[in-house]
Amino acid sequence: MSRRTLVVTAALVLCAALCLSAAQLPTAQPGEVGLSAERLDRLTRGLQEYIDKGQAVGMVALILRDGRVAYHAALGKLDPVQGTPMPLNAIFRIASQSKAVTSTAILMLQEEGRLLIDDPVSKYIPEFDKARVAVKAEDKDAKGYSLVPLKRPITLRDLLTHTAGISYGEGPAADEYKAAGLSGWFLADKNIPIGDVARKLAALPFDVQPGEKFVYGYNTDILGAVVEAASGLSLADFVARRITGPLGMADTYFFLPESKIARFTPVYGAEEKGGLKLIEDAQHNFYVQGPRVCCSGGAGLLATAEDYARFLQMMLNGGEFQGVRLLSPKTVELMLADHAGALYKSQAMGLGFWITDRLGRNGQPGTVGAFGWSGAYYTMYWVDPVEKMVCVLMTQLLPAGKIDLQPKFKALVYQSVIESYEKRRP
Repeated sequence: MSRRTLVVTAALVLCAALCLSAAQLPTAQPGEVGLSAERLDRLTRGLQEYIDKGQAVGMVALILRDGRVAYHAALGKLDPVQGTPMPLNAIFRIASQSKAVTSTAILMLQEEGRLLIDDPVSKYIPEFDKARVAVKAEDKDAKGYSLVPLKRPITLRDLLTHTAGISYGEGPAADEYKAAGLSGWFLADKNIPIGDVARKLAALPFDVQPGEKFVYGYNTDILGAVVEAASGLSLADFVARRITGPLGMADTYFFLPESKIARFTPVYGAEEKGGLKLIEDAQHNFYVQGPRVCCSGGAGLLATAEDYARFLQMMLNGGEFQGVRLLSPKTVELMLADHAGALYKSQAMGLGFWITDRLGRNGQPGTVGAFGWSGAYYTMYWVDPVEKMVCVLMTQLLPAGKIDLQPKFKALVYQSVIESYEKRRP
């Protein structure tokens, strides 16, 4: 065994021990859960190569199988300027991975009888009753657009599946979105609450009619405002009291407490000629300095890999984690069904997740029924219910450049599986 392999193995054992004591997740030796320790070492070397090549500064990777931590590695630096190693409990901006949490909040409220996902959004945000759609002229050379009313009301399910026709302000009315200060997914800098953001959006022209096209945009942010209207709590309070608190996600927030800045990851971005440059440090950013007003249910959460794995294990368990039940198994089943059909072309689209409906469609390894998503800062996750796996990769790259770390991580995780649970399926 090489010195490097010994170091990596020792680090993984230490990681597992720390995880057990700090995050209270049970651990397992890889072989106990059908993974190869030798092949996981290949995964570690593969991740380290991106750091060695200057394509990433640091990262945390985590694999749960059968509900136990089989792999947990912190690689590279938290702060390369100070030389601080990346800790296991580093806190990352998870951006669109927030969508799964907010979508779960909506389904929890349905279970409580406070809403139905086929309700019109206007039932909770009346301004959507007068929403309009921007239609470009048939002449491609003509400028401008006309406004037409909605053919039918936008429903909560439209928002959950990004089929409401609402973008991040890139459509025909892009200039109006920019003038309204709502261009792009980042909302942490806004000095108005998410309910006001939703009402401002309702007054702007949408890209297409609801139900006609998959359009990625402010959909889940609007759902955050619906959570507030239906529950009587702020989105931050609902998430803390009803989701992250009960699941023991002690490092998950919309805005970071000052006491935890030392574990907050800086953001680096790829330069055109190669290499990375610092985009945002850990202290001078809106997640720390505020205004701390606008909680983005679509892209605003911060979390550790361990915290997010707890949430995902809850989903894998059919809505329950360590004696805490957030959802019924039937509700989880509904969330993991295909709701968008042909409108989402690369895979199936559930309520907050992509879903693998046919192995081989996108050329990546996996299992039919696996689900996941990713974030703008190049974080990613997926859950494989058949193989009983939760897989999380956290790093902070924006822009990430032409890096292929995410698909490589997925391939390297699956190559470590030496006992497939597929044969155990009933």
